[in-house]
Amino acid sequence: MNKIISVCVYCASSTKIDSVYFDAARQLGTLLAERHIRLINGAGGIGLMGATADAVLAAGGQVTGVIPRFMVEQGWHHGGLTELIEVDDMHSRKQKMARLSDAVIALPGGCGTLEELLEIITWKQLGLYLNPIVILNVNGYFTPLLDMLQRAMDENFMRQQHSAIWSVVQTPQEAIRQIYHTPLWDSSVRKFAAI
Repeated sequence: MNKIISVCVYCASSTKIDSVYFDAARQLGTLLAERHIRLINGAGGIGLMGATADAVLAAGGQVTGVIPRFMVEQGWHHGGLTELIEVDDMHSRKQKMARLSDAVIALPGGCGTLEELLEIITWKQLGLYLNPIVILNVNGYFTPLLDMLQRAMDENFMRQQHSAIWSVVQTPQEAIRQIYHTPLWDSSVRKFAAI
């Protein structure tokens, strides 16, 4: 079983989304706190980012938010996190979040969330990130992306072995179980990066 101390959660900052997504974010936050797992996120104060952080904090857990200075200057950060780390830019933010995490869980989100998820999948494909990546497919949100990834494998843009880079679950409870039981990736997979 993996030793999990902190989990990076990618998710939306939008406030205009269906309540089913907020429910999942709050459930995930509560479960993380109950297991004494620190949440690592992008430090946003609204949307699923804010909801997850609020749920962790309400349940007595800890949250480390990583955010570029320009976003702090705009007042976009959550004001009540356990720790707020300011970085220079978006690239530094993603790198820091990955470095601090023992696993990644992706909740639904827009371009930023999708970009973060695909980048961490690429890093794992290259052996640069070895920890579990779990896609929490709430309400079937990620199904079109998963279909696209399968097509990439079917048409030899990726190897079939790359499907083991990520796991797909439907509920926050399953996501928590999955981060503990996904085997850690081996950096020797770099030899599979090319088709």
